[in-house]
Amino acid sequence: MRRFVRDNALSLFFLIAFLLTLVGQSIAGTADYNARQIADGGAPVSWAAYVTTSDFAVDVAENWQSEYLQFLLFIVVTVWLVQRGSPESKKPGEEGRESDEDQKVGAHAGPRSPSWARATGLRQMLYANSLGAVMGVIFVLSWLAQSVAGQASYNSQQLARLQDPVTWLQYAGSGEFWNRTLQNWQSELLAVLSMVVLSVYLRQRGSPESKPVGVPHAMTSVES
Repeated sequence: MRRFVRDNALSLFFLIAFLLTLVGQSIAGTADYNARQIADGGAPVSWAAYVTTSDFAVDVAENWQSEYLQFLLFIVVTVWLVQRGSPESKKPGEEGRESDEDQKVGAHAGPRSPSWARATGLRQMLYANSLGAVMGVIFVLSWLAQSVAGQASYNSQQLARLQDPVTWLQYAGSGEFWNRTLQNWQSELLAVLSMVVLSVYLRQRGSPESKPVGVPHAMTSVES
């Protein structure tokens, strides 16, 4: 067990942190929801009832889709675009999908390579793009979940004001939906930009996300 924890400490840390913040969000969200309910003349709800509401669902899905968009874009664009001096980038001149030899696929795969890396044709193509594909699928699904939950939450507010509900297409094209969506996208893209640029000039000793402290600013990737 100790070895398992040590070997998986990074993922376990973020899993626990994720669950704690999700629970914290649900508790704070219940308090905020009940405050609004009372202000509008409604009755407060329990925590269990709140986490099944469209309000909670849309907030969670909204955050997830923006995070997976960030990772999807970063995974894909770093194939073709570089930033000199950043450990998050390939070296200038290495843009592109790289050769089979560089990627250790097909005839260049080693004895311990994944079996799909040793395969050819469709299997290799699917595996070679599986990370971006899965991130893309999760992004699309969470974006759809946000739109569906958002529509339900928006319509409940419309009905409370004695106004007509909207269809999914109307909500997906509304300012309400895109205001919520673009708020998250711009913050995630700013975070990636900051990481790419600041890591050129700043260091964090011992972190794989940083270059070694004494490496020149212009050195890129693992060039050191």
